[in-house]
Amino acid sequence: MKYVSTRGGVEPVGFADVVMMGLGTDGGLMVPERLPAPVGADILRAWSKLSFQDLAVEILMPFVADEIPRADLQDLVQRSYASFSHPRVTPLREAGGRRYLELFHGPTAAFKDVALQLLGNLFEYLLRRDGGELNILGATSGDTGSAAIYGVRGKQRINIFILHPKGRVSAVQERQMTTVLDANVHNVAIRGTFDDAQRIVKTLFSDLDFKSSYRLGAVNSINWLRILAQTIYYFHAWGQLGGDPGQRVSFAVPTGNFGDVFAGFLARRMGLPIERLIIATNRNDILSRFVDNGVYAKGEVYHTLSPAMDIQVASNFERYLYYLLDEDAGAVRTLLASMQQSGCLQVDGERLRQVQQDFSAQAVSDRETLAQIRATYAASGYILCPHTAVGARAAAAEPDAVVLATAHPAKFNQAVREAIDREAPPPPALQGLLDKPTRCAELDAEPLAVREHIRATLATEANLS
Repeated sequence: MKYVSTRGGVEPVGFADVVMMGLGTDGGLMVPERLPAPVGADILRAWSKLSFQDLAVEILMPFVADEIPRADLQDLVQRSYASFSHPRVTPLREAGGRRYLELFHGPTAAFKDVALQLLGNLFEYLLRRDGGELNILGATSGDTGSAAIYGVRGKQRINIFILHPKGRVSAVQERQMTTVLDANVHNVAIRGTFDDAQRIVKTLFSDLDFKSSYRLGAVNSINWLRILAQTIYYFHAWGQLGGDPGQRVSFAVPTGNFGDVFAGFLARRMGLPIERLIIATNRNDILSRFVDNGVYAKGEVYHTLSPAMDIQVASNFERYLYYLLDEDAGAVRTLLASMQQSGCLQVDGERLRQVQQDFSAQAVSDRETLAQIRATYAASGYILCPHTAVGARAAAAEPDAVVLATAHPAKFNQAVREAIDREAPPPPALQGLLDKPTRCAELDAEPLAVREHIRATLATEANLS
């Protein structure tokens, strides 16, 4: 299988190249040149009986093709999910009449672990096999940073630089990143928003000389493997519901950067019988407004109780545009140019009808988020993180929808305490974080400042080695 850019400026490349490339050299996002044919009923039935690990291998193999031997891929998958605390990896849990897909049983208690444990091991495998080094650069609105750091900490041939918006992630999220003191881990607090951090990352990846000279790689959901790995738990959830190919299921997805819900969109294109994908947003409602009226327009970034979703420009939206526009890279470039010039883009009526077939969407306020945490706890004793609560509230009219529980509630105990006057007990992975020493640089939200910090840091390491 070969991969191309959503903007059409990259010659087709293989799986290993697309993983190491991250963002396309033309600034676009990498996607398969053509998706595999949707799987049929017999394969779906067989997949429904597999463990998460075995299912992962079956889903990944067509996209990997012959670039990684099956036995090596099986080993990578087994090692990646050995650190998860639940035998199902991503189990379904029923509480208060609602089904939750728990995605927080990995080492950092967030859904990002599902993809980033695998990506970290894959980076190491490819570098060992093919040689070279990798300097990972990523931006986080909360959970991506810690999951990426835990995926590559201490690994040979890899450095990681993670940008987070200063004061705009939870205390636990910040400590999960900054208490990792391995020599290859470098945290940077940006004086700005997540959108500022994401803009810096895209700017530096678009500087092709810098990207090549410093061998930059991506862990944000701009990396294709991030999306592909997240499709696995949609199939796994459907299998846990019985594995009947005639049974369609809806998912409510707390959505910030559009990667998680795009993975659901991809799973449906791959043949999973999904009835509805519900985009659940907070006050930063650019995506729900787009689904309502076809206009994608940037606004002010608001700080909310669900900070990982405090995003206005969603990276993976470009991948969806590519498929919405019938894989026409020129049309994607035209719409993105409009966005660059005016701060908004708009699709026509026919495209909007397609969007509304692909998704429904609901924006949820902080008040509604707290009310949902409170109601679920009163009904069942089950504690939701604020992001999961946004998903549950957005799916209020669809009680059969599965809500993606994206993080352990103990990562957001300020919101939990405000809702139910108690804290969620922390899992072992989160215990003692606030007492550990930290290391973190603080920089202005400017590409030049980050570029020079990376150069200086790597020069110092080279002198010490």
